[in-house]
Amino acid sequence: MTIQWFPGHMAKARREVTEQLKLVDIVFELIDARLPLSSRNPMIDEVLGQKPRLLILNKMDLADDRETAKWIRYFESKEIHAVAINSFEGKGLTAVTKAAKEILAPKIERMKRRGIRPGAIRAMIVGIPNVGKSTLINRLAKKNIAKTGNKPGVTKAQQWIKFGKELELLDTPGILWPKFEDQSVGYKLALTGAIKDTIVNMENLAVYGLRFLEQHYPERLTERYHISTVGEDIAAVFDKVGENRKVYAAGGEIDYEKVAELIVQDIRNELLGKLTFDFVSELEEQADAMMD
Repeated sequence: MTIQWFPGHMAKARREVTEQLKLVDIVFELIDARLPLSSRNPMIDEVLGQKPRLLILNKMDLADDRETAKWIRYFESKEIHAVAINSFEGKGLTAVTKAAKEILAPKIERMKRRGIRPGAIRAMIVGIPNVGKSTLINRLAKKNIAKTGNKPGVTKAQQWIKFGKELELLDTPGILWPKFEDQSVGYKLALTGAIKDTIVNMENLAVYGLRFLEQHYPERLTERYHISTVGEDIAAVFDKVGENRKVYAAGGEIDYEKVAELIVQDIRNELLGKLTFDFVSELEEQADAMMD
């Protein structure tokens, strides 16, 4: 299954981000804490250039805490400022403004030496669809300013939003990139809801999710579905899940389509526990292999 999704408004959003960069002091790059690598748009580095940036790992409540800590350390080792937050519950938000001030401290100090009184920090928020940009904005503003929705592509235009005297934020639509070089990235994004379900084969996606669990979180697979291995006979696995969860179609047969949807929703809704789909260890192994 090849997964691609690059609606027209995303191409327009990329152009607008480039045009608006000169108006902001810093960029908040919002990523999914479950996908610290796969949810980073590779075009963003090219678009942002040397603009100061804060990497925000959102949805930390859904991610494996141990892996999130490893990713924060990894980004810091690459001299990328990173914080982890849960925008839905408003946890960790003070770290965002604090980190922005630290990143911009040299610029603010230069302004003070020149007798210029620094105003509110002007930031642009960027990220792929459904990573939680609008939820973060609403939490910072303490009211519903930005439209939210648990589906990709809700924000379609840019908007400036003020947060007291310290921060002004420019919201932007989520931007995906035209082609996933590694199709596992597409699967991970689809599994966490960054890509519309209507363009995804749910059965293939469920199989990917089961194989991922088998490799990285086998105990969760056993606890939830009473399965120790996935193997090659996927129909047998779906039968077992369907029987266990009583997912039957008319006539008493297992409804494979509904079983697939159930597995995907279980993964998304934390019914298999906190999951991280990208691992620092795998990234380091790839780097070592390239050096050999």
